[in-house]
Amino acid sequence: MLKDITLGQYFPGNTVLHRLDPRAKLVITVLYIAALFLAKGYASYGVTFLFLAVSVLLSGVKASVLLKSLKPLIILVAITGFLNIFFTAGEPLVSFWIFTVTKEGLINAAYMMARILMLVAGTFLLTYTTSPMMLTDGLESLMGPLKRVGAPVHELSMMMNTALRFIPDLMEETDTIMRAQKARGADFETGSLMRRAKAMLPLLVPLFVGAFRRADELAVAMESRCYRGGEGRTRMKRMELRGRDAAALCAACALLAVILILRRIGL
Repeated sequence: MLKDITLGQYFPGNTVLHRLDPRAKLVITVLYIAALFLAKGYASYGVTFLFLAVSVLLSGVKASVLLKSLKPLIILVAITGFLNIFFTAGEPLVSFWIFTVTKEGLINAAYMMARILMLVAGTFLLTYTTSPMMLTDGLESLMGPLKRVGAPVHELSMMMNTALRFIPDLMEETDTIMRAQKARGADFETGSLMRRAKAMLPLLVPLFVGAFRRADELAVAMESRCYRGGEGRTRMKRMELRGRDAAALCAACALLAVILILRRIGL
């Protein structure tokens, strides 16, 4: 299950999405999320899914990899669907004990589950096709106007970049610790949910120790290279918006406009 968590991983490539400017991809992701939350009916979700499917094809990322990354969300999606099915007022279909299944509940559950899955898939696609360094540079560039009010834009961007880079390392280290404890007789897969949760507690101490050790090593490495924040720093690769970036931004704006129109007419 831990190997299925691919947030923060970057898959190098030379596809259309890989070549887009990171600033354009960040803005497109925000527009996509806005369209997803504004979607109201089956037509809106269908158009949003079509946009996501085309993006996946253009990214070169295999659909199986994207679907595998959604596996850890099964419990969250199931809980969301359960709450919407049984606790949404509307036309009752089935009643038993204190639970009532309504038509509106089934519809809302389907929409909410689709929204969560498409939201995560879209954000994962951003990290799959953008290196952490380019993502940091793009985010810092977009937040540049905040420097005028004294916001530590570079430091915030660097913190987000470091956090994203640490996620795969922490997952790998957790998997290594679990394998080591399994070799010593630990059992993480059988028994009740409470028992399995208690079995995971011994993982926390070595995991936190390893995380602090990595953080300390990173701090020492940055200090030894005289890192002093973003003041006076230059970039190895200059970002430049091109025609393909403008076309992609227009497509995202068109998606948002279509969703607003469909929402207005109830679709």
